[in-house]
Amino acid sequence: MSKGTAPIEKNETYHVTFHDLTHDGAGVAKVEGFPIFVAGALPGETGVIKVVKVKKGYAFGRLVELQQESEYRVESACPIYKQCGGCQLQHMSYEGQLQAKHKQVVEVLARIGQLQDVNVHPVLGMDEPWRYRNKAQVPVGEREGGLVAGFYQQRSHDIINMEECLIQEQINDDLVQGAKKICELNGVRAYDEERHRGNLRHIMVRYGQMTGEAMVVLVTRENKLPNQEKIIEEIRKISPNIKSIVQNVNNKKTNVIMGDVTKVLWGEEYIYDYIGDIKFAISARSFYQVNPKQTKVLYEQALNYAELNGSETVIDAYCGIGTISLFLAQRAKRVYGVEIVPEAISDAKRNAKINGMENVDFAVGEAEKVIPWWYAQGIRADVLVVDPPRKGCDDALLQTIIEMKPKRVVYVSCNPATLARDLRVLEDGGFKTIEVQPVDMFPHTTHVECVAQIILKV
Repeated sequence: MSKGTAPIEKNETYHVTFHDLTHDGAGVAKVEGFPIFVAGALPGETGVIKVVKVKKGYAFGRLVELQQESEYRVESACPIYKQCGGCQLQHMSYEGQLQAKHKQVVEVLARIGQLQDVNVHPVLGMDEPWRYRNKAQVPVGEREGGLVAGFYQQRSHDIINMEECLIQEQINDDLVQGAKKICELNGVRAYDEERHRGNLRHIMVRYGQMTGEAMVVLVTRENKLPNQEKIIEEIRKISPNIKSIVQNVNNKKTNVIMGDVTKVLWGEEYIYDYIGDIKFAISARSFYQVNPKQTKVLYEQALNYAELNGSETVIDAYCGIGTISLFLAQRAKRVYGVEIVPEAISDAKRNAKINGMENVDFAVGEAEKVIPWWYAQGIRADVLVVDPPRKGCDDALLQTIIEMKPKRVVYVSCNPATLARDLRVLEDGGFKTIEVQPVDMFPHTTHVECVAQIILKV
């Protein structure tokens, strides 16, 4: 094979063995070392594939015949699983999913972070990995004159109409379907993203698993909602759990779901929920973890790794609405949280007040700028906690951590690849990664959260 020439051809068939999974759940096979990604295949399986697309360094294939099945292969429980883009691993047993996620974390830490000696614990999974999501957020479209609502088909913006979603709380399904039908009967047209016409863009439901309180959010293009009072009256009848009905207006031609204007049509601006003993106020636009049961597991692990005895000063970078900060404040002397989103800091301050916690301070700004300013004011962190977005920590923040030299760093990550990259930087800067605990926050998807304990080398 000459350099730059693929050893395979489009539309040809090949007998392959699958060795791995991609980040979006496709099986990975190789022909003469050339990777081919095939949806629906699992590691350990063999079969015949047809190549459908060839790129410079990889290809995509379609499974023609499965000859040897994985011991972890199962029938998916959801009837629209193969069309819907919401889950990627329902064809794999839950035991297999947890093992695959553990393997992913171990391999990424070794490959990207050159961290072969870190103790990666088995993934902490759920006893019942269904019906766990407390937030449904589905696009609305039109088909044959009626409204449809569901997740997009994989790699498209075609809506797969959905009567129920098996990873959503049951009440979420009931409220989405009920609100869709009520809007349809009252003359609400769906938004057409190509023509930028119509009105109803998304239906969102938020549910407090511990309180039973529910919020229905209608995201519209127009300020006006036809037959608004009738719609409110009918939605309220769906469930006594509804405490809030909200309209969010997004009149921009964009894929961003929420707009800048949010108004309460009925009830309260907030619903409430608990993670452990801590109470949180949740608005239509608040960031709040979608799986509170596993969030409690995740944050308790972060708290354990922080090893607080009540005398420490803790800094929580990327603090969001204060979820981790308030967990830490239960055992720390003082907690400082920083977040770039002003609305999140407003929520964090409100949540601290709700829980009567006075040993926390929150600031709006970039962590890599605010933390050095705190340091200049004499604030010294014994423990520093980071919970960044998928892109990982800003390099300036990592350099700040290296300069500040806290005794311990606790890194909460939603992306093993950027976790591995950032751990390498901290290791080179004088820290040592002790252990990593993966937590399965999103069963039946490829996502895995991790908590890493890092200490300053003496």
